[in-house]
Amino acid sequence: MGKAARKKERKEKVRDVFVGRPFEGLTAEPELIAMREFVPSATATLPLAGEHGDRTVTIASVLPMAAAAFVRADGEVFVGLQVQTRSGDISRDLGRALSWALSAQPGEVLSVADTRSPSRPGERLQDLLDPSADLDVQVHQDFSWWLPEGEEPTGEVAMSLQRANEAIMPTERLASGAYWVLAGEKAHLRWVWPAEENRLMQALARLSAAGTLTLGDDTKFAGSFRAHGLLVPVWDLDPEAHAREWADAAQALGARLTEASASFDDTPLDAAERRARDGLIGRQFTLR
Repeated sequence: MGKAARKKERKEKVRDVFVGRPFEGLTAEPELIAMREFVPSATATLPLAGEHGDRTVTIASVLPMAAAAFVRADGEVFVGLQVQTRSGDISRDLGRALSWALSAQPGEVLSVADTRSPSRPGERLQDLLDPSADLDVQVHQDFSWWLPEGEEPTGEVAMSLQRANEAIMPTERLASGAYWVLAGEKAHLRWVWPAEENRLMQALARLSAAGTLTLGDDTKFAGSFRAHGLLVPVWDLDPEAHAREWADAAQALGARLTEASASFDDTPLDAAERRARDGLIGRQFTLR
C-alpha cells in the first residue's frame, strides 16, 4: 500500500462514540428498548415530526434477514430494531435507516444501516420523531405481516419467515414497556422502567422490604438486567395462567413502584430497606 492510500485510509477512519442511553428524551424509550431486546414480533407506527409528519412509517422488532429497513411491495415502509450490525449510537443508526426508507421505492431493502460515516446534525431518532409521543405497539403471534395480505413468501424471505415463526416466544403487552413472555416452561413479566437506575432500585427495595414486590401468589421478583441505559426488572409468573390474568396485578404493581419512587425526598431508605436493596443489586443478570 502506497503512502497516499495509507493516508486516505487514516483520514476515513471515524472514531465511534458509544451512547449508553440511545433513546433518552423520547417518551417511547421503554417500548423501543423492549422491541429491540426481547419482544419477538411487534410493530408500531412511528410518530414522525417536521416535514415528514404526514408520512406513515412502521417500526418493527425484526425484519426479514434482520434487515435495517425495507419498503414492502404494497409501498408500506418498515424500519427494523433487531438488526445485523450496530454502531455505538443505535439512535443514529435507526435515524439513518429511517431517512433511507423515506426515499426508497417498493421492493427495496436496506440490509445494513450506515454505521461508519461521521455524525451529522439532525439524523438521530430524537431529531426525526415527536419526542412526546408514545408508541401504540401491536404484538403479533407470527411474522406474516412481513408480506402484504394474500402474498406468498418465496426464496430467502420464505426461509427467514419459517425460521422466525419457529423461534417465536408467546408474548403479550401488559403496559408501556411491560411484557408477559412465555419462555419455554417459564413465564415472566419483563418491564422496561423509565427511571434513573438508583431511584428504581430504591423503589424496588422499599416494596421488597414491605413484602409487596410481587404480582400476587405464586409470583416472585426474579432479578433485573440492563438494556440501553435502563434497568429492566423481571418477575417469575405462573406459566399456566394466561397473560390477561396479570394485567390488573401489573397495573397495581406499577402504581406501587411509582408511589415508592416519589417517596424518597421525604423518607430515605431505612436499615431494612437498605439490606433489601443490597440483595436486589446482587440479583442482576444478563438476558440471553
